[in-house]
Amino acid sequence: MTGGRSRTWLLALLPMGLLAVLSAAIAGGGLLEFFRRGIPPVEELTFERVSLAPGAITVAIVNGGPSPVSVAQLMVDEAFWAFTIKPGPVVPRLGRASIEILYPWVEGEPHEVKLVTSTGVTFAHEIAVAAVTPPADARFFGVFTLIGLYVGVVPVAIGLLWFPFLRRLDRKWIHFALALTAGLLVFLAFDAVHEALEAAEQVAGAFQGTMAVAVAAIGTVLLLQMAARNKLSREGAEGRRAVAYLIALGIGLHNLGEGLAIGAAYSLGEAALGAFLVIGFMLHNSTEGLGIVAPIAKDQPSIRTLVGLGLLAGAPTILGAWIGGLAYSPLYATLFLAIGAGAIAQVVFALYRVVARETEGTIWTPLTAGGVLAGLLVMYTTGLLVAA
Repeated sequence: MTGGRSRTWLLALLPMGLLAVLSAAIAGGGLLEFFRRGIPPVEELTFERVSLAPGAITVAIVNGGPSPVSVAQLMVDEAFWAFTIKPGPVVPRLGRASIEILYPWVEGEPHEVKLVTSTGVTFAHEIAVAAVTPPADARFFGVFTLIGLYVGVVPVAIGLLWFPFLRRLDRKWIHFALALTAGLLVFLAFDAVHEALEAAEQVAGAFQGTMAVAVAAIGTVLLLQMAARNKLSREGAEGRRAVAYLIALGIGLHNLGEGLAIGAAYSLGEAALGAFLVIGFMLHNSTEGLGIVAPIAKDQPSIRTLVGLGLLAGAPTILGAWIGGLAYSPLYATLFLAIGAGAIAQVVFALYRVVARETEGTIWTPLTAGGVLAGLLVMYTTGLLVAA
């Protein structure tokens, strides 16, 4: 038996071994150098983060191209400027570097940083509104925690107050509320995918931002399906409670991306945009609590359960704000937003199964179709309050 397994694994690894040998032969035989001869290298540098301190600018870059890139010169506002780069001027493929510039930037003014490689290729980044990047001290964490509470926890908690109203509704109107929840979530899913694809455009090419969105979103759907398949298949109060927790989880992952956007807006000096995002997301997220309690409207959940649902949906906003303020990265933003989209898609599937089970397959009634449309319209209307 053991020998049979060994032979099976040997047969599985044989093609991989042959591919490794062939790849080594091509790389060591000079064939790649023959193709590169006479052709300038393809260079790509991506600005991941720009931080400002009094009289200094710090730039974090990543090489997402196929070849090493040598940073030869640097310009600030069209003037060549001295700089230091760590660990060195040559940035290898998928490597990162930090550039320190002593420059008397002016608060509130736009500035442009431009890198010039040894081959003369330039890469530019614009600082739209210069402002000091907040340091990671106690005040920093306190402010971003309050932002997360105002944007995520408090609006979701307010939305949970719909629970007594839902308990008084007939079953057909509960189905309307579930359909409304599905409409809310479908909007959030499309919104998350759209934002993830926008963030993917800023990701270094080697990390394949668009494909990262697909892998993260689909992978999240599959992982949640495996993790929750037993509980979601149960009938009665336990199954409905599992759906409520899944909705809270999906909304929480989506709110993680919202917190990331707000934290990044403040840390990158876009304070006015950040303030508008806080107000817009507060109103936008107040509808999410309704979606969380809709599946358990006819049950008797404990206060502890309701608090847990609210924290699961709202508290990730705090974590997202911390990450956005401390270490914003287009790749992180892309992954978080895509994960949120995948989680919400799985929630919509679960809601569909709940309504299908309770209506014995008669899902698309005028009430349920109207509920989905109403959810989309509610989210669209409140979304007008969020800055693009």
